[in-house]
Amino acid sequence: MPALAAAVASLLLLLSSGSTDAFTSAARPRVSTSGCIHQPIANVGGSRRVDAVAMARRAPCYRRRVAMAASAPTKEAGPSIGWDSHKAVDSVPESLVRGVEGNESMRRRFEKACREAQIAICKAVEDCDGGAKFHSDAWVRADGGGGISMVLKDGKVWEKAGCNLSVVYGSMPQEALQAATERGVDRAKGLKPGERVPFFACGLSSVMHPRNPHCPTMHFNYRYFETEGGAWWFGGGMDITPSYLSTEDMTHFHGTLKRVCDKHDAAYYPKFKKWADEYFLIKHRGETRGLGGIFFDDQNDKSPDQHFAFSEELLQTVTEAYLPIIEKHKDDAYTEEEKKWQQIRRGRYTEFNLVYDRGTVFGLKTGGRIESILMSLPETARWEYDHRPVEGSPEAEIMEAFKSPREWV
Repeated sequence: MPALAAAVASLLLLLSSGSTDAFTSAARPRVSTSGCIHQPIANVGGSRRVDAVAMARRAPCYRRRVAMAASAPTKEAGPSIGWDSHKAVDSVPESLVRGVEGNESMRRRFEKACREAQIAICKAVEDCDGGAKFHSDAWVRADGGGGISMVLKDGKVWEKAGCNLSVVYGSMPQEALQAATERGVDRAKGLKPGERVPFFACGLSSVMHPRNPHCPTMHFNYRYFETEGGAWWFGGGMDITPSYLSTEDMTHFHGTLKRVCDKHDAAYYPKFKKWADEYFLIKHRGETRGLGGIFFDDQNDKSPDQHFAFSEELLQTVTEAYLPIIEKHKDDAYTEEEKKWQQIRRGRYTEFNLVYDRGTVFGLKTGGRIESILMSLPETARWEYDHRPVEGSPEAEIMEAFKSPREWV
């Protein structure tokens, strides 16, 4: 099971401050249960649209707002990863990685790749939607790290879309690390029982739920992780969840991912495709959440530069793999019954995330914020008692693909 891939994905999502609240109230400040105010970024150029150049120009004032602690969290009582440990800022930091890391460190390089991808992906999604714009929130933590949440809601094409960057310095209980990966014991080596595991994580996570039932939902997450003990690894993946089957669309999506995988290692695509099919299985239904993609975890068997190059190219390929499918179907006519079927499939999406996603368990064990942990859920879903697609229908056709994963390329 790609446990860590899902686990760290949830960890990074739970630290994405815009998450669920931003989907329902992106334009107003939010108040946590402790009374902490989370203030959206001030308008840029009189508009709520995020302007990457303007954001970059405003970055220097970050240094006047936040003093970053240079010391790492202690093993015994590292900072908790909770909502209240974050401080909202009204401008985007130049970097969320501590200055002592150096510009050439893998931490800084991976953050830069994620931030560039976030800006490019959100711009492309806005252009495709043709209506709604992304709203942005930024936050920091006093001892280093923070995040930038980009959220689009009530669009012409997307009901809900988020793309969240997180940089995390923290510590986790050893049992959380063990729950996240079978190699957790090795990664906690040298620590006494009860000691927390200091770590660094950086990643970009996204989920997009379109309106049209002929447009698939898409999710991706790419990340880099280190522990204080010197362990490091890359993980990630991208998967697609359609309500109706188009072999042509699946060939495009999987073919795009395979091309990138093959460029870096011919063994990657078949291995990571199988990994995704196995992970996204809804066991109590005997069917997959969607039609897969790739998923990988614990990648450190090559040089850091090689793994970085693979993750960077995958980040740069997100829009190529996904948006042509949306452009093709966003104006398709659909019936009320097709919309109901989409809602039923979103119910399955919800079941998987709540019952089987080991990242949810990881988030709860690290004291995460519930609203952020559940950020990936659709706004609406449907359950009908003992629902069965009509034999020979398009719904029955895709159910066969959910029950028996196929090779698309």
